[in-house]
Amino acid sequence: MKATQRLSDLKVMSTDQLQDELLKLKKEQFNLRFQRATGQLENTARVTEVRKDIARVKTLQRSKTAAVSA
Repeated sequence: MKATQRLSDLKVMSTDQLQDELLKLKKEQFNLRFQRATGQLENTARVTEVRKDIARVKTLQRSKTAAVSA
């Protein structure tokens, strides 16, 4: 999925949905790290994509909480 499309999907999510998405991405990141350690990881680029998606979700969470408090 392209980054701009992914970002637009994330922007419409509520804070609870973003929290669920973050949890899902962290679980996927753990599984990818485990696969890499055991030599079963085929798509190594997915590790980077997941890391960037986690950063996107955290950034959106931070901006939404800042908007609420301001």
